[in-house]
Amino acid sequence: MSFDAMWAELLPVGRSAATGGYRRHAWNSADAECRAWFEQQARTRGLACRTDRNGNQWAWHGDPAAGNAVVTGSHLDSVPDGGAYDGPLGVISAFAAYDELRARGAEFTRPLGIVNFADEEGARFGVACVGSRLATGALDREAAHALRDADGVRLPDALERAGHDPALIGPDPELLGRIGAFVELHVEQGRFLAERQPVGVASAIWPHGRWRFDFHGEANHAGTTLLADRRDPMLTYATTVLAARKKARLAGALATFGKVAVEPNGTNAVASLVRGWLDSRAPDEHTLGRLVEGIGQSAVERGERDGVRVELTRESYTPVVDFDGPLRERLAALLNAPVLPTGAGHDAGILASAVPTAMLFVRNPTGVSHSPAEHAERADCHTGVRALADVLEDLACRPS
Repeated sequence: MSFDAMWAELLPVGRSAATGGYRRHAWNSADAECRAWFEQQARTRGLACRTDRNGNQWAWHGDPAAGNAVVTGSHLDSVPDGGAYDGPLGVISAFAAYDELRARGAEFTRPLGIVNFADEEGARFGVACVGSRLATGALDREAAHALRDADGVRLPDALERAGHDPALIGPDPELLGRIGAFVELHVEQGRFLAERQPVGVASAIWPHGRWRFDFHGEANHAGTTLLADRRDPMLTYATTVLAARKKARLAGALATFGKVAVEPNGTNAVASLVRGWLDSRAPDEHTLGRLVEGIGQSAVERGERDGVRVELTRESYTPVVDFDGPLRERLAALLNAPVLPTGAGHDAGILASAVPTAMLFVRNPTGVSHSPAEHAERADCHTGVRALADVLEDLACRPS
């Protein structure tokens, strides 16, 4: 099946008719349909399809037990109302690149794997890259078992309903030890390549994390409570959002409050609790630490003025990731491609602690991502497939 045919087949899965965005969240029905699609693609090509203890799907050419395998792929889940390219482009391109190698008559000297990592976006349970974090030990079983979605569903219960044993999740050094290199292709989430060429190679991922701010106030009547008598957490939250933007701009970093929950969430009620989730990223860990500390301090100081108690909890954190130098240079030279950093997190960034890892980016003409407007030209997608095939041929079809 061609790239275009696979793209057309997967395109409608989990797409909202109202927004045009995708709601492929971990272990929901759309995610299950994507996973079934992955298994079908593997079996159509005669690849052995396996699901590991953490719910990640693997399609293998050759025996992975032989070791020193070359793996490519990405993820199929999405952020709420996300775009079509973030994740799926890497998985579809992986199958298409494998087809390209077979058409070239390439002879594999190393096992080749294609992977669909589970719950990369963290849209449902709040922690990104759950599948790869579990596999590497960056997220332990106890912490994973404590995760709940907005409806109170526990991650172990969601796994069990999907047919997986939550008691088995955790580090998988045996599997990771069989991988000699991992290359993830992804749509660029920015505009570095827009005026350059269709494909680039990643140098590093900025350090980034997610923090939950709990603003505790006092519920009261919106129509009878004097402004001076209120302990309104919404006011503290709003001021913190503005402070985060200013501090990020001054630091040359990024800070985003993209998710909020309010209790009791009534139009005619002063809130008792506002929870806001901060996503923050910076060029280095020192800058990121100072930025989040400063945002937290501003929240506490404003809360004292408003009679609101502020609690800050770090939910996830990924330090700076420098991709494997020799592998990165090898790919950049092979493809004659520019090298660029990124502020976005990826499974490749998690695996980099355990496996030599690299990333390819496909040009995004507008730079828009995590939105239905996310886009890559079809010709650039095809160029990305050929580039990935060249990389895989170089790594898996010739002596190291």
